[in-house]
Amino acid sequence: MEPTTLSTDRLVLRPFVPSDEDEVYAAAQDPEIQRWTLVPSPYRREDAHAFVNEIGPTGWREGTAFPFAVRLGAEGPLVASVGMHVQGRNSYASHEVGYWAAKEHRGRGYVTEAVLAVARWAFTERGVVRLEWRGEVGNAGSRAVAEKAGFRIEGLLRAGIEQRGTSRDCWVGSLLPSDLGLPSRLPYLPAVSGTS
Repeated sequence: MEPTTLSTDRLVLRPFVPSDEDEVYAAAQDPEIQRWTLVPSPYRREDAHAFVNEIGPTGWREGTAFPFAVRLGAEGPLVASVGMHVQGRNSYASHEVGYWAAKEHRGRGYVTEAVLAVARWAFTERGVVRLEWRGEVGNAGSRAVAEKAGFRIEGLLRAGIEQRGTSRDCWVGSLLPSDLGLPSRLPYLPAVSGTS
């Protein structure tokens, strides 16, 4: 897939490039990012190099992962990373969003704004029917972002994620095109209340 750039009132979201390496490395030194996300821990310089030069470009090229560098304006600092990952290759593959915010830029709504931009792009340009968010139980910051972006928390999945070789419980939420007032590629027939 051809790399895409998105923008909001405050942010520019674009694929990571080699010149992002230093900022990615610096941000990922934050123990909170290493604790709650799937980045390597400890996070080494070569991890940042591989991410911006190999992992990110391969995901875009193969259409399996779409990581965006979130910047405050085109030339501003890296404030976050937001990505969408595709699980499976059929027409109804699962799409999951993940993100982290640089410590010094948290609490300003940047990640929520970026997640919404990626969601709109996923629904309108990629034909995604359902966008999922998963967060390890206890990651209140990630859950707050998901809820502010309109994700509905659907429950708890036992052993729903793997974190450094350990299965962990996670919350799961979803966002549908209709939650953002957008049409869906497929009609949606929700369950009738009171049935299982």
